[in-house]
Amino acid sequence: MPALVPHLPSPTLPAVVEATGDRARLRFLEFFASAIRNPHTRRAYVRAAVALLDWCAAAGVPSLIAVQPLHVATWIEGQTRTHAAPTVKQRLAAIRHLWVRLREKGGKRHEMPCHHNLEGVTSRNGKIVR
Repeated sequence: MPALVPHLPSPTLPAVVEATGDRARLRFLEFFASAIRNPHTRRAYVRAAVALLDWCAAAGVPSLIAVQPLHVATWIEGQTRTHAAPTVKQRLAAIRHLWVRLREKGGKRHEMPCHHNLEGVTSRNGKIVR
């Protein structure tokens, strides 16, 4: 697996992905291995996905299917306190793209937990980033 997705922080997938089943594991790996060509974007998207899914596991979310919009919104809100607005927007984009891929290729129709926008996310100088 590290050869397929060299930017995963460990050779194991996030627990939330593992708990969802074989199809989810495959779709997760396919997303990073084939859907994202730019290595810098891939690294940033892996970091965002792993951070969210590790946060979800710590919050008691048992699987990808159980991830709800409230989970993503809470995680994004936490990100706005520690990261610049462009970073937060990139992380939300990563999560959105991942869920689109899971919905397109997966057998089950997962609800899109990150359909909300970033209204109100501001840069550190107080300007709203659009």
